[in-house]
Amino acid sequence: MTKPGEEKANEWDTDAYDEEHSFVFEYGEGVVDLLEPAKDERILDLGCGTGHLTAQISNSGANVVGLDSSEEMVAKARKTYPECEFVHADARNFAFEDPFDAVFSNAALHWIPEQDAVLDSVADALVPEGRFVAELGGAGNVAAIVNAVRKEAAEHGYEVESPWYFPSIGEYATKLESHGFETRHATLFDRPTELDNGPDGLAEWLSMFGDSLLSVVPDEDQSTIISAVEDRLRDDLLQNGTWIADYRRLRVVAIQTRK
Repeated sequence: MTKPGEEKANEWDTDAYDEEHSFVFEYGEGVVDLLEPAKDERILDLGCGTGHLTAQISNSGANVVGLDSSEEMVAKARKTYPECEFVHADARNFAFEDPFDAVFSNAALHWIPEQDAVLDSVADALVPEGRFVAELGGAGNVAAIVNAVRKEAAEHGYEVESPWYFPSIGEYATKLESHGFETRHATLFDRPTELDNGPDGLAEWLSMFGDSLLSVVPDEDQSTIISAVEDRLRDDLLQNGTWIADYRRLRVVAIQTRK
C-alpha cells in the first residue's frame, strides 16, 4: 500500500511485487483464517495491494471490497480479479454508504503513521459489533535492516529515519480502545522471512520497499550504501545464499463496541 502523506511515496512495480515478493500475501493467508469470513458478510480489505487476499476472501462467499491508495495496485487488482470490486482511496479518510461486517488488513497499516485517522475511518465503516482483523509490522520489525541502513547512510552524511509504524501490543491495544474497539486477540511474534532472488534478495527488498527509507539519499549514492548494508548484515542475515529478513508481526482482532 502506498504511504499517504510521505514526501516520497513508494513506487510500486506490481509485477515484481507479485512475482518476487509473493511472501507478503502468502503469509497473509493466515490472517484470512483469523478473519473467518462467512457467506454474505460485507468485508473491506484495507490496503488490498494487487488483490490476491481480496479474491481469497471473496471465495468464501463474502461480499468484499478491496481498497488501496496506490493506483498501480488497484489497476493490477482490477485486471487480475475483474469479478471483485476495488476502489482507489486513502486509508486515513474513506467512507462507504453501506457499512461492513468486518474490516481486514494485511501488511498495509505499518505504512501509515497516522493510525488515529485510520482507526476513525475503520470504526465509522463498521456495523455495531463489527470486527477489525489486521496484521502489520510490530515493534522491532526489520530492526537489523533499518539500523544497518541508518549507520551506513550516516557514514555518508545522510540522516535516515524509519518511515514505518511498528507498534507494540500495548501501544496498539490502547490506540484501538481509544477509538471504541475492544481488543479480543493480540499477538506479537518473530517471523524470519526468506527473501526471494538469492544473494540479491536484500538489495531487491530495499528496491521494492525502501524508497521512503532511503528518500534522503541521492540516487547516485544508494547503490553504494546498499552494498555496504549487505556487507554489514551478511554474517547475520544471509543463510545458504538466501537473505532472511528479521520480520516481527503484530496480529489483532478487535470488536467495535462504541456503536
